[in-house]
Amino acid sequence: MPNLSYLKALNRAIGDEMERDPAVCVLGEDVGVAVGYATAGLLRRFGPDRVLDTPISEQAFTSFATGAAMAGMRPLVEFQIPALLFLVFEQIANQAHKFALMTGGQTRVPVTYLLPGSGSRDSWAGQHSDHPYSLFAHVGVKTVVPATATDAYGLLVTAIRDDDPVVVFAPAGALPLREDVDFGALAPVPLGSGRVHRAGTDVTVVAVGHLVRDALAVAEELAGTVSVEVFDPRTLYPFDWRGLAASLERTGRLVVVDDSNRTCGIGAEIVATAAEEMRLTAPPRRVTRPDGAVLPFARELDLACQPTRAQLRAAVEKVAGVG
Repeated sequence: MPNLSYLKALNRAIGDEMERDPAVCVLGEDVGVAVGYATAGLLRRFGPDRVLDTPISEQAFTSFATGAAMAGMRPLVEFQIPALLFLVFEQIANQAHKFALMTGGQTRVPVTYLLPGSGSRDSWAGQHSDHPYSLFAHVGVKTVVPATATDAYGLLVTAIRDDDPVVVFAPAGALPLREDVDFGALAPVPLGSGRVHRAGTDVTVVAVGHLVRDALAVAEELAGTVSVEVFDPRTLYPFDWRGLAASLERTGRLVVVDDSNRTCGIGAEIVATAAEEMRLTAPPRRVTRPDGAVLPFARELDLACQPTRAQLRAAVEKVAGVG
C-alpha cells in the first residue's frame, strides 16, 4: 500500500483539483519553484497562467485572489509563514468573507488560503511561529486544521470546492507524518465533521492538528488507569459540536490541548461551550501556549512555550481524579 506524506497529500489535493476544474489556480511567493513543496510540479503540469509567482506583497495578491474569485476563478493562495496572515487579515475577514452577505448572496468568493507549516519549527522565532487559527474562527471564516495525511487531502479538496473563503492551517508538527493509504480511497472530508481517533470512556481529549499525535501517545501511556477518547475537530469553524457532545455523553470529562495562546484561544471556546451545553461531571481543563506567548529563537525556550505531553497527561489525570 502506498505511503503518503502529509505534504504530498496537500500537493496531490491541489493537483487533483486543478486537473478536475480549470477554474482552480495557485498564486503566491515562489509557488513555481515550490519552496514549501505543496505546489511541487504544478507549474510544469499546468503552466504559468494557472500557477502564478507573485511579487512580495501579500496584501496585493490576497486582494487579487478575491477579485479573481468574484470573476469566476477558484484561487488557492499559499503563504510561506503564518505571520503573513496578520498583514492580510483585513482582506480575508472584512472583504472576501463578507462579500456574499453584502451582495445578498449574488457574489461568491471561493478562495482557499493555505499555510503549509504553521506554528512552531525549531528556532523560527517570534515572527514565524504563530498559530492564529483562533483568530479566523473568531470572525466566522471557515477554518481547517488537518492532523493526518488523509485528512489533509480530504479537507483541502473540500476547501477548494467550497464557495466561501477557507483558511487551511497545515501544522509544522504534522508535516513529517506519513500514512499508508489507498489512493483510490482518498476523498473529500466535509467541513464541520470531527473524528474520533481513539474511543474511550473516562476522559475526552480534544486535540487540534498535530497535537492529535501527542494525545494518542498520552492515551496509550494511561491505558491501564484512564480510558481516554481522542477527538479531533478537524475544522474549528464550523465546529462539530454534536460530535463533541456525543463524546462527552460517553466520558463526562474534558481536556483540550491547543497550540495557540491561552486567552481567547479556541481551547477557551471549546471549554465554555461544553460547560454551557454539554454533560460534564468534572471541571474541564486546557493545555495551551502561555498567555501572550511570543516564541523565542532559543530552542529550549521555544519548546517551553509549547503544549507538552507531560502537561496533557497531568491535565487528564487531574480531570479523571487519579493525579
